Amino acid sequence: MTTNHSASRRPDGRERDELRPCKIWPHWTNNPEGSVLIECGGTRVLCTASWANRIPSWRKCMGWVTADYSMIPRATGERNAREEGTAKNSRSQEISRLIGRSLRMAVDFKAMGNNMVYIDCDVLQADGGTRTASVTGGWLALREAADWALERGLVEEDFIRHQISAVSVGVTEAGEVLDLDYTEDSRAFTDMNVVQTESGEFVEIQGTGERSPFSSSQLSSLLSLASKGNKELRQKQREAGK
Repeated sequence: MTTNHSASRRPDGRERDELRPCKIWPHWTNNPEGSVLIECGGTRVLCTASWANRIPSWRKCMGWVTADYSMIPRATGERNAREEGTAKNSRSQEISRLIGRSLRMAVDFKAMGNNMVYIDCDVLQADGGTRTASVTGGWLALREAADWALERGLVEEDFIRHQISAVSVGVTEAGEVLDLDYTEDSRAFTDMNVVQTESGEFVEIQGTGERSPFSSSQLSSLLSLASKGNKELRQKQREAGK
């Protein structure tokens, strides 16, 4: 049985279909082949792309993209122990895999050749939506790495085939809402992360009824909100990439 939630104002006063302020700074650091700082509300993530002229041993004549996600110790209100090497917690591993899966959908591996891109997403400050910000910023870092490779003749053609972005949606006391901050996310009845392409096709949908189940009509509403938010984020990506 689905629980009905009475609509109320969101904690920060936003409309239910309104993104948090989003800013994207391209070419944020000098050393990586791609480097983007993305800020979504109070969440800030540094996404870097590193080019490698090699592929994993199990790959055969095709490129690869992999991702790694972590939080710096004071990304949250209290210090967390720094994750080292392969000793990552299950949450970081799961988010790393989500980012990798999402960004691999953007790539034509044959056009990429025997090359690999590492995407590193380091959360500098967390206020909800860190994984979706990592996907959105990570794609632009990957785009920068592709441009870098094209300029140097390391690939013969552009291997980016899709523009990828991600956003969170959920059911809270305010109803179905877009782009949850930490306060909303920690108390949400339903929490969902949605990854889409530039045409609105879905790459991945992660949805959980945290405090109560959700109906098919709520699911439809959440996906509509996500599509609106992702369209706006892709515009932000394009503006930052100019």
